[in-house]
Amino acid sequence: MSTTQSRPSAATEPEPDGAPQGGGAVRETLEDYTLRFAPRSYRRWTPMVVATTALGGIAYMADFSIGAGIGLSHGTGNALLAIGVAAVLIFVTGFPLACYGARYNLDLDLITRGAGFGYFGSVLTSVIFASFTFIFFALEGSIMAQGLKLGLHLPLWIGYLVSTFMVIPLVIYGMKALSKLQVWTTPVWLLLMVGPLVYVVAEDPGTVDRFLAYAGTSGDGGINTASVLLGAGVCLSLIAQIGEQIDYLRFMPPRTDKNRRAWWTAVVMAGPGWVVLGALKQAIGVFLAVYILSGVGPAAATEPIQQFRGAFDAMMPSWLVVPLAVVLVVISQIKINVTNAYSGSLAWTNSFTRVTRRYPGRMVFVLVNLGFALALMEADMFSFLNDILSFYSNCAIAWVVTVATDIMVNKYVLKLSPLQPEFRRGMLYAVNPVGVVSFVAASGLSIAMYFHALGDALQPYSPVAAVVIAFVLTPVMALVTRGKYYLRRTDDGVAEPLLDESGNPSASPYTCHVCAQEYERPDVTACVTHEAHVCSLCLSTDRSGEHVLPV
Repeated sequence: MSTTQSRPSAATEPEPDGAPQGGGAVRETLEDYTLRFAPRSYRRWTPMVVATTALGGIAYMADFSIGAGIGLSHGTGNALLAIGVAAVLIFVTGFPLACYGARYNLDLDLITRGAGFGYFGSVLTSVIFASFTFIFFALEGSIMAQGLKLGLHLPLWIGYLVSTFMVIPLVIYGMKALSKLQVWTTPVWLLLMVGPLVYVVAEDPGTVDRFLAYAGTSGDGGINTASVLLGAGVCLSLIAQIGEQIDYLRFMPPRTDKNRRAWWTAVVMAGPGWVVLGALKQAIGVFLAVYILSGVGPAAATEPIQQFRGAFDAMMPSWLVVPLAVVLVVISQIKINVTNAYSGSLAWTNSFTRVTRRYPGRMVFVLVNLGFALALMEADMFSFLNDILSFYSNCAIAWVVTVATDIMVNKYVLKLSPLQPEFRRGMLYAVNPVGVVSFVAASGLSIAMYFHALGDALQPYSPVAAVVIAFVLTPVMALVTRGKYYLRRTDDGVAEPLLDESGNPSASPYTCHVCAQEYERPDVTACVTHEAHVCSLCLSTDRSGEHVLPV
């Protein structure tokens, strides 16, 4: 992937112009435009290829564990309601974010900068998102290690190492390698996941009745508001998944009259639509946990390897059961953890470069992210999974709801937030109180509620508090500040508009006089000390500030 914006020779097979030539900006050749706008010259995939690639990461097995944990604790009725409530909220908040990412070809961190947080303020949310990626990498790695222990008798600690290091080669080449991996493995994954479930229900319809009647360990089987909200809080930890979806959707081609229907279908399906499949997998996790509960006990019933071992056992010879279950778990882990490692490296690199004004390269932070994940696995995070996810969800909810509200309300209703996203240094204030105050207040109060600081009765309502506070405070802060802190300046010094006549980001090339590479219009500004242009990454790494436009 070349920052020289080379013209690919095939629509689905972009090729770089050559090897990296050295220098901070140019090293992005293999790094998928880590901190910048994704140029049109690179975005040669069709909408459906991008969507398929994005949805490939939804193959993770954590949903089965999450659903099983909620169902076993609170009963099937409460679990299904909790899953439904969380799915609706995730879809509603994810829709505007996905549209912005696909339309303007920016990742969620870059969108967050101009949607209420400011240039440095969004470092907070970059860390939140990076944490999401290594928490879920650790969860998926733990599930794979359980599979390797069952199938190959590997000790868990060795399984953790295998699941961590096997993704590194796949992550190096970014979108090009990931698109191939996700497209080719998805049919196999779907067959192995859906086949045994259909067989079990067809052969024994009574399993459905037992599933629906299961009462759980913490109640009488009736619908209970506290149980639903506690379960929804766990599910809502996945709200940050939209960030990983946008890491792919930013490579969508320009929207035109010719591809409008396919474009919107792909954005909805692979953006907020991921949660439909996610919710179905959580419900299946409840079903499989109830199905195998009497045979393996409550602790093992939350392990996907045991769930699918039990399902496969009903439909095929015993010698084939464990190998197929292990294959399913390994494929799922690879599909999601290349995405976790990839997206996490983007988030860490964004944060580090803004704070230090040094660009070490994305691969450094692939290893950092994997290190955090491996530490969590070795600490046996799987045994206290729901506690980790319930705590984390408060931060994730506050962030995503704040950004979604800024787009939906502050931009389109109040018109106090600039309609076009902005991410470049010099164009933004360092901190925008609209997003930062809303996020800190929503996450801080909801975390306090989760840890019983406001009483036991309010503890289950912590995710609701995060949603409500972020949704209310974001427009209130915009009104109080009158939108003053969104843009430090409105003119970037380049005469050509950012968008072309169709409303898509302009593809006109400009040469950065610092790194001597070509970038498209949305990625450059005028240089304050030269009659020339400078790219966004060179601005980010400008330690003297000599290229940054004044107020």
